[in-house]
Formats: sequence, C-alpha cells, structure tokens
Amino acid sequence: MVQQTTSTVLMVRPANFGFNPETASNNFYQKKDSRPAKEINDLARVEFDAFVKVLQEKGITVLVVDDSEEPIKTDSVFPNNWFSTHEDGRLLLYPMYSANRRLERRKEILEYLINTGYLVNEIVDLTFFEKDNQFLEGTGSLVLDRVNKLAYACRSERTHEVPLTYFGRLMGYKLVDFDALQAVGDQTMPIYHTNVMMHVGSELSIVCLDSIPLASEKLKVQEFLEKTGKRMVPITSKQKFNFAGNMLELKNKEGRKFTVMSATAFASLNKVQLQAIQRYTEIIVPEIPTIEKIGGGSVRCMLAEIFLPLV
Repeated sequence: MVQQTTSTVLMVRPANFGFNPETASNNFYQKKDSRPAKEINDLARVEFDAFVKVLQEKGITVLVVDDSEEPIKTDSVFPNNWFSTHEDGRLLLYPMYSANRRLERRKEILEYLINTGYLVNEIVDLTFFEKDNQFLEGTGSLVLDRVNKLAYACRSERTHEVPLTYFGRLMGYKLVDFDALQAVGDQTMPIYHTNVMMHVGSELSIVCLDSIPLASEKLKVQEFLEKTGKRMVPITSKQKFNFAGNMLELKNKEGRKFTVMSATAFASLNKVQLQAIQRYTEIIVPEIPTIEKIGGGSVRCMLAEIFLPLV
C-alpha cells in the first residue's frame, strides 16, 4: 500500500555551507551575511545537529551523510532537490538550475543507501534535460500526493513544463500545475519552488492560495485538495515568506505523525492555524535561522524522504 508519509529521511551534514550567488537570482529568500565563512558553516552545523537530534528523539530514522569537503557545495544541506525515492524501488535524479548545485549529486550517497539495506531497483536519470536548460528540482519543484498520484507544481525557472510532463508520464502522476507569484520589492516574480508555498500531508494541506493569480488555477488546486480529502489550512503571503509553506509530514516507527516546521514558520502562524495542524499531527519545531537566512530554504528542503523498500 502506498504511503504518503515516511519514517525515514536522509540529511546531508554541511561541510561548506554558505551563500550561493548562482541561486540568489531567483531565490529571494537568501540573504548575504558578512560573517566569516567558517563561522557561518559552524553555526549551520550546530543547527543541523540539533535538528537531527530532535527528529531522532521522536523516533524518526535519520540517515546522516557528511558532505565532502571538495568540491565546495554551499547548498548540500538541501538534498531533496536532486533526488527522490519511491516505494517501487525507483530513485530519480533531477535536472537542476544552478550548475554548482549539480555537484551535490554524489554516487556515494546512492551507494550508502544501497549499503544500508535499501532496495534500488532502478535509477531514473532525468539530468539530460540540463543540456537544454530545462529543470525540475525534485520535491522542491514537486509537492507529491503519493497516495492519489498527484503532483502539484508551480511553473518557474526551476520547474519547466517539458520535464514536468515527462515526470508525470514516467511515474503515472496527474499534474496539477499552475503559476504562483510573489512580490519582490516593486516587482512580481514567480515563486521558485512549489514547496515554498504549499505542503501536502496525509490528511492536511498548507497552501498560500494568495500567491496563485489566476482564479481558475486557484480553484483547480482547491478542488484537487478537497477531492482528495485534505483539510486545507490557508497561509498568507507574509507567512509564506516566513517559510510557513515549507513543512513536511513524517511519522515515527509507531506510526505517530508529525508536521516538521521551523521556529520561524511556527512563530508566523496564528493560534487557529496551529490548532488545525495539531488536530492531525504533533508539531516538531527545529531552530535553523542561519540555514534559512543564508541558504534561503527551510526544514522541508533539508529532508530527503526515503520510501525505498528494505532488502
């Protein structure tokens, strides 16, 4: 039976975490920091280790892989963009917008999964799209309803229609694609990743409907969420900028469900929204301010879900 939620995640402990100018052109959540590189990386590692610990204390299995020192990979802490795993034993590799982020695709990580006892039946390599400048950045671009075989995706410089359609046909997913926009200064720009503005759990969905300008597309997203029985918790654009859309539902070995969100996201939500989430799941709240501010990603981006069967 297909599961929406896993009890196992893979996380990559950063070796050279820092600001990436290549991704900053369309990730407006990144902020430059004048502190020394070593200080920033040390802070990121402290935040990372504390995050791992809080997940493990709840009974969630965390597979920790250390990033390699060379080549330098400032965003290695966000592995969900370059691979995804599936219950049929398939592991997908994704085409990525930033050339320096493609270095994060390490065969050692795939070998680690296999050596740990996970069954990889097939590695599906979609990275050939990169030569045509076509991108689809894993579960950043795709918010998957695995049970109902739906892939929610907002189109952007990192989520192109051709690889998106290819993914849908390959994996048997129906695409719920749409435009999602945000105000950046006096400009209106596409939201670079779908998981910035929405999250889908087993019974719950968090979505910033305000960011979808077309009424027909807004309605389409609502209808699919309602049709699949998801209790919808709307968030505002301001809450989205505080990473309130960047959540992930996990479970522990006993099947108890949790919604993981950062302290920044948690502080931005009101009492009614939090109560709605807590009706279905317990909330886990790690503090990752350095990673969020400089990396421009939050907790969901740090968690690569492992759905592969054990041998």
